[in-house]
Amino acid sequence: MSLVEGDGVRLRRAEPNDVDFVVGLTTHEDVEPYLAGSRSRDPDALLEEIQRSEREPGEFGRFVIEVERAGEWRRAGVLGFELANRRSRIANLGNLAIHPDFRGRRLSDEAAKLLQRYLLFDLDFHRLQLEIYGFNERAQRHAERAGFIREGVRRLAYWRNDEWVDGVIYGLVREDLEP
Repeated sequence: MSLVEGDGVRLRRAEPNDVDFVVGLTTHEDVEPYLAGSRSRDPDALLEEIQRSEREPGEFGRFVIEVERAGEWRRAGVLGFELANRRSRIANLGNLAIHPDFRGRRLSDEAAKLLQRYLLFDLDFHRLQLEIYGFNERAQRHAERAGFIREGVRRLAYWRNDEWVDGVIYGLVREDLEP
């Protein structure tokens, strides 16, 4: 996939010239507290992820969410996936972040749905799964609006923001999107 387009929103595979945007977004004070503590943070590590996304497009992806404004496409966020189980065709989703300037438009919902369809129908995954910190109620509402089913909770599983927090598990299978 080089491009997946929706209504005024599109996903494209991240490129090396996106590193500064990704670093700025994922370290933004209104974004960073909600992202996985284990994610890549520095430019070199993010560049390696982008290069891996280019080398292994069916197993790993880092994407930029763009929106159309005044006839041009503007970077508004990021999201990604990684192969979790080849035999069972499972992908872990994560690293979703929308710049605060673009919030309130449900861009994350549209972007998630574009990625779901791409992974399930173009790359032939069967199951998509993700995990959200228990304190991140906004992300949980997003997951449910995007069609994910809440499957369970890992109680007090992660040390984040100086305390133990839950991880809420969501899943979506191909049959959820088929007519």
